Amino acid sequence: MKIADKKVVLIHYTLKNKSGELLDSSEGHEPLAYLHGMGNIVEGLENALTGKQAGDKLEVNVEAAEAYGEYDESLVQPVPRKEFGDHPVEVGSQFHADTAIGPRIVTVTAIEGDDVVIDANHALAGEDLNFNVEIVEVRDASEEELDHGHVHGPGGHEH
Repeated sequence: MKIADKKVVLIHYTLKNKSGELLDSSEGHEPLAYLHGMGNIVEGLENALTGKQAGDKLEVNVEAAEAYGEYDESLVQPVPRKEFGDHPVEVGSQFHADTAIGPRIVTVTAIEGDDVVIDANHALAGEDLNFNVEIVEVRDASEEELDHGHVHGPGGHEH
């Protein structure tokens, strides 16, 4: 069975940045399971996997624009310290925030007087990514998986 929209795909992968630094891997774990065509993985990798099948192995280079996007300076901004209430705030702290572009994880990058500088860019924004992928399985999605927009069971989401 070939990878196409609304198929469940299980992959083993290794992710490195442009300089070859290991960022993530499924090695030693269950394969990653995702629902193809639903935006569950980065666009560039999803596009490269379309039409492939179980057993295929490939190297995929994904430019930042088709990964986590280009780094956007407008997503870095100061916020008054009082907005954090009693929560401890230090450089490197991360928080869930509702932003003008939807919910995001923001990272504290600096503390300047009464302001906390936050960055709402994804940690890998602006990075070109290199994936080594082995396709383990391709199967039809269940109605429940299609309704929920993600895979259930091993390698996916548990309810």
